[in-house]
Amino acid sequence: MKTGFVFDEKYLQHITFDGHPECPQRLLVIVKGLIDEGLLQQMALIQPEPANQRWIEAVHHVRYIMRFEEACSWGLPDIDHQDNSICRDSYDIALLAAGGVLKAIDNVMEQKVKNAFCAVRPPGHHAEVDTAMGFCYFNNVAVGARYLQRQWDIKKVCIIDFDVHHGNGTQHIFEDDDTVFYYSIHEHPSFAYPGTGRDFETGTSEGEGFTLNNPVFPGAGDDIYKEKLECELIPAFEKFDPDFVLLSSGFDAHASDLMSGTELSTEGYDFVNNTILTLCEEVAGGKVVSVLEGGYNLEVLPLLVSNHIKRLMGK
Repeated sequence: MKTGFVFDEKYLQHITFDGHPECPQRLLVIVKGLIDEGLLQQMALIQPEPANQRWIEAVHHVRYIMRFEEACSWGLPDIDHQDNSICRDSYDIALLAAGGVLKAIDNVMEQKVKNAFCAVRPPGHHAEVDTAMGFCYFNNVAVGARYLQRQWDIKKVCIIDFDVHHGNGTQHIFEDDDTVFYYSIHEHPSFAYPGTGRDFETGTSEGEGFTLNNPVFPGAGDDIYKEKLECELIPAFEKFDPDFVLLSSGFDAHASDLMSGTELSTEGYDFVNNTILTLCEEVAGGKVVSVLEGGYNLEVLPLLVSNHIKRLMGK
């Protein structure tokens, strides 16, 4: 089976203000890079569809969903914070982004593809239950996790987040849930954003012990990432023994990305890819859907995503 690829040119219709780092060009350079590498032709294109609102409601409050839709229909420039730039189409495109993840899950579960990468925007891991944050409006991986459990009866879902910024929204949505294990390796402090994800945040109530944060200091590079993944992620992942894995795949920890202060090299990212995807294959039977989060250096982003997809393809 091939690796699936979720993409639609409609994702470019979420227009942010001039100079905003989360721009449509991110997807354009990714697709061009895959074409130039000869990879896109080897993948199975998955056409996304907007998520049904009931799946968004499985994660987000109805009042917030309505507020986001109204803000877009009124033509407001942003929602909840000026960083969260929106246009009239942003609500519909956010539904399409979440829906792309659900379509990828369907294709993996129906064994039409062996795994999938979702080149979607806007990203999602900062989105809280009732608040837009950090360029994120609907939490794509969180919606995907609930969909796996309720539509496909998957018992245990693991979310691995290697974006350089902590996925505060994802952690908070599942922090009292022992059926979803959330792991994040991220810079802290990272330009003081979002300020969450310290190592003592391990979950609450029934979810105690099902959140694992590996914060790294600015300047951290390949050696630190290697130590954290080998010593902390691997044993925790094997102990949880997930049935399906969702990846919040951020490529902004690279040394050349100005959105962070970490120094992960291209080879370091290769190690991250190999470590995580080997775990997925050995423990979760290879059932994995990778979802684009951050990554803002338009020169290095296509290379990092291409390398990630090559590993998904088994190259």
